[in-house]
Amino acid sequence: MIVASISRGDWISLAYIVAIVSFILALRFLSNPAHARKGNLIGAFGMGVAIVATFFQPGLKNIAAILIVMALATPIGAYAARAVKMTAMPQMVALFNGVGGGAAALVAFADFHNSAPPAARLPLNSSIAIVLSALIGSISFAGSMIAFAKLQELIGGRPIQYPGQRFGNLGLLGAVFALGIAIVAGYEHQLILGLIIIGALAFGVLFVLPIGGADMPVVIALLNAFTGVAASATGFVLHQNVLIVAGMLVGASGTLLTLMMARAMGRSIANVLFGAFGTLQVSAEQVAASGGAVRPTTPEDVAVMLAYAQRVVIVPGYGLAVAQAQHAVRELADQLEKRGVDVKYAIHPVAGRMPGHMNVLLAEANVPYDQLKEMDEINPAFDQTDVALVIGANDVTNPAARSDTSSPIYGMPILNVDHAHNVVVLKRSMNPGFAGIDNPLFVDPKTVMLFGDAKSSVEKLISAVKTA
Repeated sequence: MIVASISRGDWISLAYIVAIVSFILALRFLSNPAHARKGNLIGAFGMGVAIVATFFQPGLKNIAAILIVMALATPIGAYAARAVKMTAMPQMVALFNGVGGGAAALVAFADFHNSAPPAARLPLNSSIAIVLSALIGSISFAGSMIAFAKLQELIGGRPIQYPGQRFGNLGLLGAVFALGIAIVAGYEHQLILGLIIIGALAFGVLFVLPIGGADMPVVIALLNAFTGVAASATGFVLHQNVLIVAGMLVGASGTLLTLMMARAMGRSIANVLFGAFGTLQVSAEQVAASGGAVRPTTPEDVAVMLAYAQRVVIVPGYGLAVAQAQHAVRELADQLEKRGVDVKYAIHPVAGRMPGHMNVLLAEANVPYDQLKEMDEINPAFDQTDVALVIGANDVTNPAARSDTSSPIYGMPILNVDHAHNVVVLKRSMNPGFAGIDNPLFVDPKTVMLFGDAKSSVEKLISAVKTA
């Protein structure tokens, strides 16, 4: 009798509560890599419940069209998620994030078109929500597309600037805000909202273009927060509590992650967004003065060094991801552990192209999580480390961050690999990293360079360690 007396609206509200709880639990489980897979499944379950419940909303129209679009888009999304290489995961995150922001802006425009009466004004809360959703969603979409293009190397990773960039961006943003205030004040014309969206799209492009590729992890986290806020504003537009809560969860977590990433780089958010990181390089004189010439080595020499070491710290970077060398690195570590070598992995918060990039790569290779050490934990151990094996990492190991006040990365916390007794750097060439900054570590007297593709080099090391 009690179940029969519950209305359809009550069932929908209950389903949305289940979805909200699922999203919160998903975040909780995602905070620990050991339970991250379970967190993803819980989050997907919650989203599934929310989608199904929405189909039972009274007055829902165009159900057939919605189902057709879902039937076409779902296989595309599933295939893209399964087929994407781990090296391209940052691009995929930026792309999906941008799509979410763009959807929020489109929903705001559609709702404004359908609900703005010709005579009476929209409620104040509705007009504010529509403006925020359109504004922030458009910035997130355009900015994420530029981030995708930079990561995919469709455009250069270096900052792209124009004269008067900061004042121009500020003026454009001010104009867009002024148009938003006009709508809130009662000038409810679709042309104005269209101009807001166009202006916000332009600002999103101009906002991300001057940001160097080395700052992409921070930018992706920030744009993710933008998308969450835009989705939450869309929830107010549609009067959907589940969208409000889900958006705020994404916005809050993205904001915290952005602050943590900036702190890990020893820089303020303003410096990341307006500093055009990557436009400067350490001079050749500074590099030459830091220790001498580059010393190439062979896999056989490195294998002996590794096989007879007591402690080895592996430092993964984007070069490892490009070469898909994570499985080979795990096998090398296994071979060293068989010989009694203590192997750890040093993880810098901004190594790679997105937050947690190295953790994801190594988890794919089933590297034990307790061997992954964050920067603050591993740095004191480098003084007692026999060999630091740097695989494709550049900027996060650059000692110029500690000593060279003229360096763009001065003050950025780094992995203290130069404190190890010996340093081996696996690198394709002497080209600078994604930040475009030369690394004095490469000419340090105790550093040797093993040139070549990371996966091929590690495989040669495995063979050499077996016979060492």
